[in-house]
Amino acid sequence: MKQIFALLLLLLMIGCRQDQQSPEHRVAFRYNQHNPITSLDPAFARTQNNIWAVDCLFNGLVQLDDSLTIKPCLASHWTITPDGLTYRFTLRNDVFFHDSEAFPNGGKGRKVIASDVVYSFNRLLDEEWPKPGSWIFKDRIAVDAAFTTEGDSVFVLHLAKPFQPMLQILTMQYASIVPKEACVYYGRDFRRHPVGTGPFQFKVWVENQALVLLKNEHYFETDSIGQHLPYLDAVKTTFISDRKTAFLEFKKGNLDYFFGLESAYINELLTSEGTLQPTMAKDFYFLKNPYLNTEYLGIKMDSEDTLSPLQHKAIRQALNFGFDRVQLLRNLRNNVGKPATSGFSPRGLPSFDDLAIQGFQYNPLRAAQLLAAAGFPRGNGLPPITLLCNAEFMDICTFIARQWEDLGIKVVLEMTETALLRERMRNGQATFFRASWIADYPDAESFFTCFYGNNGTPPNYTHFKNRDFDALYEASLLEKNIAKRYALYHAMDKILIDQAPVVLLFYDETAQFARRGVTGLSRNAINLLSLKRVRVTTPN
Repeated sequence: MKQIFALLLLLLMIGCRQDQQSPEHRVAFRYNQHNPITSLDPAFARTQNNIWAVDCLFNGLVQLDDSLTIKPCLASHWTITPDGLTYRFTLRNDVFFHDSEAFPNGGKGRKVIASDVVYSFNRLLDEEWPKPGSWIFKDRIAVDAAFTTEGDSVFVLHLAKPFQPMLQILTMQYASIVPKEACVYYGRDFRRHPVGTGPFQFKVWVENQALVLLKNEHYFETDSIGQHLPYLDAVKTTFISDRKTAFLEFKKGNLDYFFGLESAYINELLTSEGTLQPTMAKDFYFLKNPYLNTEYLGIKMDSEDTLSPLQHKAIRQALNFGFDRVQLLRNLRNNVGKPATSGFSPRGLPSFDDLAIQGFQYNPLRAAQLLAAAGFPRGNGLPPITLLCNAEFMDICTFIARQWEDLGIKVVLEMTETALLRERMRNGQATFFRASWIADYPDAESFFTCFYGNNGTPPNYTHFKNRDFDALYEASLLEKNIAKRYALYHAMDKILIDQAPVVLLFYDETAQFARRGVTGLSRNAINLLSLKRVRVTTPN
């Protein structure tokens, strides 16, 4: 009850402050998360709702800009030894943790030093308290003394073997730096009392209701003219679970930002061609950007059912040729997304090249030829195929199944609750299933790991195993030359197209909507809402 009262009081105070500001500036940025935040501890930042909040509160050694280029953050610069095993990061000397009662001397936040990085990374690996972020170092770091320091200003990372995407992994929120004092002081309740170095600092969180963060007045980053970030004075996140209700709040002007699409309101926002409806354009604007997410249907390649038609490569290829991705996106997604007519690794990655990788286009004639070659002309004799699908994608799977039926391929849709579907995928009990893969970090390796033969589930839900693919994957981890590594990636994609362990649907795109007066929103392919450069002004 005290927390709820404190939150209401704070929201009232922020509202009063906004009224007192000049019309050119609003102090708070307001947005809604339809899924609740479960933790503000970066070691548990595995969902988008957690990640967005953690990004406001914490920093890592390095960060990504909107073009997915690695930039300095807590580390001012770094070097990598020629053998690719040792990464030496020199830290900035002007970064301080947020003030907290966990610190002595009146709770004033102290300067970040190299031993904080060692502590933060070792904390991720603490086996007595397993954390979802621990995988970023699994089988990659040296067995002994993986994390060392050279004085207070240099942190050294030692790998067991070269791993080219290591810097990209260190941009993830899992790799945020935390102070030992606060982690010890709060224990597992650090999830509710986060202490970081980020552009905003924690004020109050009433779970499932609202989160309020306030500007870090001592933040170290500046803009191009030397002005200290962030520009905002506060961030207010609400947790309205019903997206339609949240959309109505956005329309009424009670939210500055809205994201995501659902059939309940998509046509009110967008035309069939994917542009903002004219009735919305006066007060709002729309941003669309590649998103490192491939939507697909997965096929279990080592099914115990040897009579399953999905064990025929020709059938798998026929499924890929047998439906119109362009029409699917226009009719059901209002052209948000791009047809997956190249490989498994999506648009938005630096290595993506749809000229080098020619995938599956809609070609019903070719699909019919493949069916006949497999011994099922016009689908005669082909047993029904069951596809597991969750409610969110039932309309898309129904669209595809109807086009397959025109070819003689009978697909039975089995509605499966999302959590159960994932469990069946993990246990190898899903032969044909709807899935998606979102990049953990912006490198195609994050996608090809789904098909590496030595990987279990997750991420290899298709149980794909191919000796040539595995050799290319292992070589790509060692290859330092970018052009040569991308050539290895393209070769892997060509194997996946040939073997067709998945039916590729589309490469996703972000859908961001903002009130006019909101500027500086990030547009990146990892769908990270970075707020340190955002400004909010009142409507005219």
